[in-house]
Amino acid sequence: MGAVATLALTLTFLQPQTANAVAETAPDIPISNVTAHLAQFQQIANANGGNRASGRPGFTASLNYIRGKLDAAGYTTRVQSFSGGSNLIADWRGGPAGPVLMLGAHLDGVSAGAAINDNASGSGALLEVALTLAARNPTLTKHVRFGWWGAEEQGLVGSRYYVQNGGAQGVEAYLNFDMISSRNAGYFVYDDDATLRQAFTEYFTSIGVQPDPDREGDGRSDHASFKNAGVRVGGLATGAGAIKTAAQAAKWGGTANAPFDSCYHRACDTYPANVNTTALDRNTDAIAHALWKLAVGSENPPADDYTISVNPASASVDPGGTATTTVSTQVSSGQAQSVTLSASGVPAGVSVTFSPATITAGQSSTVTIATTAGTAPGTYPISVNGDGASADRSASFSLTVAGDTGGGTWVAYTSYAAGDVVTYQGASYRCLQAHTSLPGWEPSNVPALWARV
Repeated sequence: MGAVATLALTLTFLQPQTANAVAETAPDIPISNVTAHLAQFQQIANANGGNRASGRPGFTASLNYIRGKLDAAGYTTRVQSFSGGSNLIADWRGGPAGPVLMLGAHLDGVSAGAAINDNASGSGALLEVALTLAARNPTLTKHVRFGWWGAEEQGLVGSRYYVQNGGAQGVEAYLNFDMISSRNAGYFVYDDDATLRQAFTEYFTSIGVQPDPDREGDGRSDHASFKNAGVRVGGLATGAGAIKTAAQAAKWGGTANAPFDSCYHRACDTYPANVNTTALDRNTDAIAHALWKLAVGSENPPADDYTISVNPASASVDPGGTATTTVSTQVSSGQAQSVTLSASGVPAGVSVTFSPATITAGQSSTVTIATTAGTAPGTYPISVNGDGASADRSASFSLTVAGDTGGGTWVAYTSYAAGDVVTYQGASYRCLQAHTSLPGWEPSNVPALWARV
């Protein structure tokens, strides 16, 4: 077995498939590969006290089995330990740094058996999808991460620990797979997010299966940890202890008025006795379809692009004064590019300089806006421009130059412009926003309109 694993590793790295050589359609995952993983989990349970419960030898052996497969395929893996168990996290080395699409399944089971449907089924399917992604190595538009959770059966402990320790940062969406091979299977899709639900539904529609929204598992599996952190979630299930209705049996086959999984949390949850290979095959292919739809791009890589912003976006100075702001850029797609900075709409008597004047998208520059003593008072919109190698972007900055443009003493029923300066009861005030003055709107009474200078 060790020699075979070494040979597979050599082939993977000596003959990688490039993005342009691989069809960008979702793969059909061989069910025999998935059931081979389930058979291995059953053997692990048999050799370790009959179960794979979190924190016990059977769980550790299951985690090591998956990690060994992923390491050989080129994933970056790490084990996150917590009180009562551990999580396995795997990041694919291809694709951008973010945003992250994460797929997960709990690896632990109850102590009453091998826990094959709940949840070697989700864990094994996820492993085979991850290995297929590595073998195909397609062009990715998102960073793809996989997670196998510990202590789900103790109250979502592993996934909650991961999220509470920064794991949800940068995760755009999380997909969860818990019990996807129930013997009396239903076909259930999480309905928390319409886009993620559609990614699964369109696959089932293509094979003539009409799924239902998942109600039984709502909030009861690891997706709840991510959803509570504000992450969009989706996923699949085939049902647990709930009863299949006559309408569902007519739609999907199987036995009406019987549980979807009569071995739910029981010792009879074993391989192959408690596995519906048709449901497992369909759900595994649905996982691959969703992954390819959400994270795999076309053969042409995304165009290089970036965003530009200034902070602060406005400043007020007296004639002869200077203001500073920071222009920041961020890569929004593709690769970072060189960006040359400039300003337009600059009024007479004002100069704008950048330090540095050329940056790489993702970097920042300090902007200095200098006025002269002769700069006319008023408010001026200045455009901060980025001239990139493949895209031009701009952001707006508002400069207010103070001065006695209103002139004299404040008077009611008078039109004032932003930047006008008046006197009232011996004090000077600068107008903050254009308006026509009214009795009761004296500068000392309306700080929203006037600022004392």
